[in-house]
Amino acid sequence: MSELASRTSLPHLRLGSAPTPVRRLDADLDLPVETWLKDESAFGDGAWGGNKVRKLEWIIPAAHARGASTLFTVGGIGTHWGLACALYGAEHGLRTVLGLVDQPVDDHVRAQLARLERSGARLHRYPSTTRLKLAAPWLLARYHPWYLPAGGSNAVGTLAYVDVALEVAAQVAAGELPAPASVVVPVGSGGTVAGLALGFALAGLPVRVLGVVVNDMVRLDAPTLVRLAGRTSDRLAAHGLADPPRLTERDLDLRTDWLGRTYGDPTPASVAEVERAATAGLELEPVYTGKALAAVRDLGARGGLAGPVLWLQTHGPR
Repeated sequence: MSELASRTSLPHLRLGSAPTPVRRLDADLDLPVETWLKDESAFGDGAWGGNKVRKLEWIIPAAHARGASTLFTVGGIGTHWGLACALYGAEHGLRTVLGLVDQPVDDHVRAQLARLERSGARLHRYPSTTRLKLAAPWLLARYHPWYLPAGGSNAVGTLAYVDVALEVAAQVAAGELPAPASVVVPVGSGGTVAGLALGFALAGLPVRVLGVVVNDMVRLDAPTLVRLAGRTSDRLAAHGLADPPRLTERDLDLRTDWLGRTYGDPTPASVAEVERAATAGLELEPVYTGKALAAVRDLGARGGLAGPVLWLQTHGPR
């Protein structure tokens, strides 16, 4: 059973294999600071993996509890979250409706869009977030769904990475890795970084959580994510956790330095990290994980990142 589920009455559905493995990485990738990998790509069993499935472990049972039959969520035309939602939702009796926004197109995005078209989800495509927002009332009226924000980053989905922080704390206690001074993760919708910060506070681990922001289509600043963490704390309290922690803006370090021109646009540094990681047997992509690893290399070289560093590989296999 999930550690968080064991502490609360929150419904949880196991979809993958936990705990995900950890190992030292800096020698393999010639990183300038002691860096450990937590390989979330090893989590998913089936159609998709990584942190998208972690969130669905909490969202799917919550959908059933509220009597929902349809999920409506949004993302770019290359959304991994939307595909995971469609595939795992269908396996558990839930229809998925996707509002998709155009983004820079490369081979990866084209392949991902083809997967979305084959997924069984109802797709509605728009040229901009503004057009999607204008269409949202019509979509809600047509499908009567449970709306999930991009990336599943609501108070329910964020529980996933509260749980992962507790998982990391257990691995530290078991001697599988040293207590990290810094944890680095890409930020596409905010739930992963908010959940980690909340979970480490709950575990009593003094960790600096660095979020490498890779999305400029939604607001991902500290006040926004503190509010998200607050709603997650409220949910924990409502399900039996006494005095859950409350984050402040000082608990989150969010950086946009490695974003590039816009969401979905690879940078030379992120492409280089994808290529370098492939030689070490890691499959990354240049929009999320490549940019987060570039941040580790850049900050580590400048002495701006305290080690040991724990970097989360959140890209799931297909």
